[in-house]
Amino acid sequence: MTTRASLRQQGESLRQRLFGDDDGAPPLLRAWNAEVSYGAIWSRPGLALEDRMVCALAALGAVQRLPKLRRHVGAALKLGLTPRAIVEVLIQIGIYAGFAASEEAVEVAAVEFAARQVALPKEPTESPSLEVLSERGRKLMEQLHGDRARQGYAAAGNPVTGAPYPLAIQYGYGEIWFRPGLALRQRALVAVAAFTALKLDQVRKFGQSALNIGLTRTEVIEAVIQTAPLSGFAPALNALGMLSETLGDGT
Repeated sequence: MTTRASLRQQGESLRQRLFGDDDGAPPLLRAWNAEVSYGAIWSRPGLALEDRMVCALAALGAVQRLPKLRRHVGAALKLGLTPRAIVEVLIQIGIYAGFAASEEAVEVAAVEFAARQVALPKEPTESPSLEVLSERGRKLMEQLHGDRARQGYAAAGNPVTGAPYPLAIQYGYGEIWFRPGLALRQRALVAVAAFTALKLDQVRKFGQSALNIGLTRTEVIEAVIQTAPLSGFAPALNALGMLSETLGDGT
């Protein structure tokens, strides 16, 4: 039977594995944080630990919890995520939270990389034309969203969103989602976690899209739950409420 003591023990073991002696929690909250964050949430089944870290980086970067983000960058390296993968998570959240958020998040990661004598990955040399970005962006949207790729603000004839949305197709779907370092399923996890942390209802759309590219219902749910201790239980519960309409009861 699971008890608070067993959760705390399990959580403290995982906390030590990820962060060593200091995860940044003040002494007053350390035991409680070990029990709830690392015992009750990080240790849940259904989503690989590396994927949980991807979601954590996305949530922390999106809401700009920068000191905590730096500690998680170090933990991600310790866990085995590559510098490229870490940076790609922080670049992708710029589509949802603004590229200013990406800039600050990558700066924080660079500081932690330097402290660990890890080189910041170089930028990819590929520079496809805008036409190529548009074409592959549309194809990816179809793969992710199906018919929903042409509805609402994504509709080609929308007179209000028709000006900015082509940029999202080109630079979001056509470029950022094609950058090396993260698998497509990981990029879907980034989107789900970031939309949850930012309290945006696009999480409903991307929850279904994650299923379309091979993630399981459980993995999508766990990606949302993973954000709870980092960006709030209320946003996570709201996101799960929206996803319940999309994911159903699993039967």
